[in-house]
Amino acid sequence: MALPRLENPPTPWDSTVVEYFGEPPEVRLEIFEDSSKTILSKNDSPDLGFRFSLNPYRGCFHGCAYCYARPTHEYLGFGAGTDFERRITVKPRAPELLRAALRARSWQGDLILFSGNTDCYQPIEARYQLTRRCLEVCLEHEQPVHVITKSPLVERDLDLLVELDRVAGAGVTLSIPFADAEHARAIEPYVATPSRRFETIRRLSEAGLSVVVNVAPIIPGLNDGEIPEVLTRAREAGAQSAGLILLRLPGSAAAVFEGRVRQALPLRAERILARTREMRRGRLNDPRFGSRMRGEGNYVESIQRLFEVTARRLGFDERRFPSARAAPVRVGPEEGPEEGPAKSPRRSPEEGPAKGAAPPRQTSDEAPGEESARARSSRERRPSSRQLRLF
Repeated sequence: MALPRLENPPTPWDSTVVEYFGEPPEVRLEIFEDSSKTILSKNDSPDLGFRFSLNPYRGCFHGCAYCYARPTHEYLGFGAGTDFERRITVKPRAPELLRAALRARSWQGDLILFSGNTDCYQPIEARYQLTRRCLEVCLEHEQPVHVITKSPLVERDLDLLVELDRVAGAGVTLSIPFADAEHARAIEPYVATPSRRFETIRRLSEAGLSVVVNVAPIIPGLNDGEIPEVLTRAREAGAQSAGLILLRLPGSAAAVFEGRVRQALPLRAERILARTREMRRGRLNDPRFGSRMRGEGNYVESIQRLFEVTARRLGFDERRFPSARAAPVRVGPEEGPEEGPAKSPRRSPEEGPAKGAAPPRQTSDEAPGEESARARSSRERRPSSRQLRLF
């Protein structure tokens, strides 16, 4: 596939905009080092079923037009368009930072979600192996995890995930919004084909892992009619649970998405945009908690009914990955949070960057392989990887 041309929507942080006469330049992959001092991000959103997430990378090579994480790249001084896809930062100290966080006295064993923002198994993971090394740290501490990815590269770490599931609890969600390969290529151009992702579900399931298929995002007017086929093929491959999330386009993600659908799917573009506005009160995005993940209106209700009826007919378990809220982290009055940037519960993530937090402190003298009474107590409070919840 040809290299993409530079195309970034204006950011709210820049006072100048560069325009090119003629074709903009091709964009090659650039890797930057991220010097973050913490690796776990704390989530306070009532819309999500997890509290802590881990992202070894910022930006994502997959280049999905719908990615809600695109505006976060603007905080780094990059653009949300091709910069997000080809100017990627890596966190080389991620495993060490995770080890320090898990050994902190304030850590109580909450489930950690891998890929709360960008895909932890995007192609550069094959070289840097930061996700694998972080999973090794989790195994050392018997730390429960759940992974969300679109990439077959997760199969490389089956040995770690199977052992983690045995000692602490682990599961994987495969995001497959399309059954139609042409639609997938138009909207998520550098992701494995749907057929290859269904094969990944089969391999993970045969290894004994709990696998969720996430039909996400649903792009109204494009892939809502593909829901039954995605669920059917995922169930045949061995997925036990299913989830659905509607398209949301915070900030500059809306401009990137609109540009892509007009270019790649010109005959469908107006219908897609009109349906999206229909479920978002006339806009392309609604950032309100309680609505941003679900949408509103009769069209949304019909999508939800189609999903639920199909999922139940196919025999999916009524559960998803476990809610980490079953074991909330408590920070003492003289301690700062050691898990990373925290978001205000009154502020949705797309409204702006979260404030930074103090770096984690090493507070344990235990060797990495030892399990103290504190560690055993923490493990007993962890949420079960088989907790019920779905759709």
